[in-house]
Amino acid sequence: MEVLIIQKEAFEKMAAKFSRFTERVDAILSKQGGKSLNGWMDSQEVCRQLNISPRTLQTLRANGTLAYSQINHKVFYKPEDVMRIVKPVERKRADKAV
Repeated sequence: MEVLIIQKEAFEKMAAKFSRFTERVDAILSKQGGKSLNGWMDSQEVCRQLNISPRTLQTLRANGTLAYSQINHKVFYKPEDVMRIVKPVERKRADKAV
């Protein structure tokens, strides 16, 4: 493991910039009607909600059926987008059962 030592002044400047960044993000979110990641669903929640496998969820993303946003390596979904595809997923499941 590599250890990096920085001066206190440099750390404080970096912390202040990060604080300003989070304040700007909060301001943007408040302008958007209070939207935040709290209202978004992660992949595990979507799989549970739709009763599908992670691979099926990946297919829904890949073919454009389900919109998503990705932050780093984590994928998020708007609940309204998930609810929009509930019927098509159920219909496809019923077609396979027949």
